[in-house]
Amino acid sequence: MSQPVKVGILKAGCIGTLPLLEFLLDERAERTDIDVRVVGSGAKLGLEQCREVTNLMIQQKPDLVIFVGPAQASPGPTEARRMLATAGIPTVVISDGPTKKMAKELEEKGLGYIVLEGDPMIGARREFLDPTEVALFNSDVLRVLAITGTFNLVATEIDKMIESIKRGEKPELPRMVVDGDKALEAAEFANPYARVKTRAAYEIATHVSRVNVEACFKVTDWMAYVPLVATGHEMMRAAAKLCEEAREIEKSGDSVLREPHFNDGSLGKKRALIEKPKKTQ
Repeated sequence: MSQPVKVGILKAGCIGTLPLLEFLLDERAERTDIDVRVVGSGAKLGLEQCREVTNLMIQQKPDLVIFVGPAQASPGPTEARRMLATAGIPTVVISDGPTKKMAKELEEKGLGYIVLEGDPMIGARREFLDPTEVALFNSDVLRVLAITGTFNLVATEIDKMIESIKRGEKPELPRMVVDGDKALEAAEFANPYARVKTRAAYEIATHVSRVNVEACFKVTDWMAYVPLVATGHEMMRAAAKLCEEAREIEKSGDSVLREPHFNDGSLGKKRALIEKPKKTQ
């Protein structure tokens, strides 16, 4: 077999997709066709932090970089993208809803992007947000992104690029905004009630972003913005509950979609719990 594809995952700040991204590509740590390296700046995404971690990533000489994080219009992420483009590394930006305003700019720079409308901003106000609330909010976001099919879609798009590189081709970089329709298409629900519950959850999650952006950047009175960020977090909790209900419906019909990776990177697919996955590619 030829050398594995070296995938770099560059993390700056945090969105819901960020913590588990590398594990979506190799859920059992047995793929032989990829070698993943992760570099992150932690919570901060300032200019110096982004320069440092991007330089570390470039030194790894990856075949492909997935740059994931919020606030892509700010100086730090902008500098990171400039450095990656200058280095000539195929790069895809994964970010939250506001990034769709930058779509044309990203395309002009030769970058790919996956904008996730259902990956909302957290309620980042000191009077409300603490370590426990950070963990709870992100656990709710993870449930929504996983069950609505968003993670399926993200992993599939990255796998397509990996397969192109394995064939010695230049990867076609995705350029998409993931709304409820795109996410649920990837989820492939068997039960229509499960589908509508998760569609409702995705729409709620999308609106959570608008609520929290208003609370964090537009409202200045703390007596007003504290209830507002709390509202956003309660909405996210409700969305996660809807997704859990949908998952249970699919379980009751023994129709949960599972798409595990085989060792060579190809995908399997199955529905019944007691069933072996069959390769789909």
